[in-house]
Amino acid sequence: MTTLADRPHTALLVIDVQNDVVRGAHRRDAVIANINTLLARARAEDVPVLWVQHSDADLPLDSEGWRFVPELTRRADEPLVHKLYGDSFEDTELEALLAERGVGRLVVTGAQTDACVRSTLHGGLTRGYDVTLVGDAHTTEDLSAYGAPSPELVIAHTNLYWQHQSAPGRRGGTVETAAVSFGPAEAS
Repeated sequence: MTTLADRPHTALLVIDVQNDVVRGAHRRDAVIANINTLLARARAEDVPVLWVQHSDADLPLDSEGWRFVPELTRRADEPLVHKLYGDSFEDTELEALLAERGVGRLVVTGAQTDACVRSTLHGGLTRGYDVTLVGDAHTTEDLSAYGAPSPELVIAHTNLYWQHQSAPGRRGGTVETAAVSFGPAEAS
């Protein structure tokens, strides 16, 4: 389905599961457990895994808060993409790394749902990828004190609207961890 020529493969993307990013995140431990389940499956099926790590003034490079949570282990052969913007593609080498691996479909996990995850979903779809969101493997913090909906509603809404996303020749979709397939997107 992807509009990217000669890109039959799928990759697992782990976005910003960093100490300070998920410190107070909704269902943190369950989400990390689901990501670990997906990591094990991807590795067993020889599916590329790419890690994305954000830094900015509040999340300084090489700080303890910037590091990935200790429950997740990145392997040395799994690329690490450093980013400064919400969209994991913006001003990074992500696209080149995916092209090298023949990837046309992304399976997305991570944090924060309403920021970097959402930006990357849209960034991938607009760049020609099929993009599947794992509905129980992304999270966000509670920003309701600032007028945002509760984390449960942010996650539920993102899962709902992403399952119906599409564009010419490509599509989004939302699935739970247990239903993830690392094969190519199926034509509808």
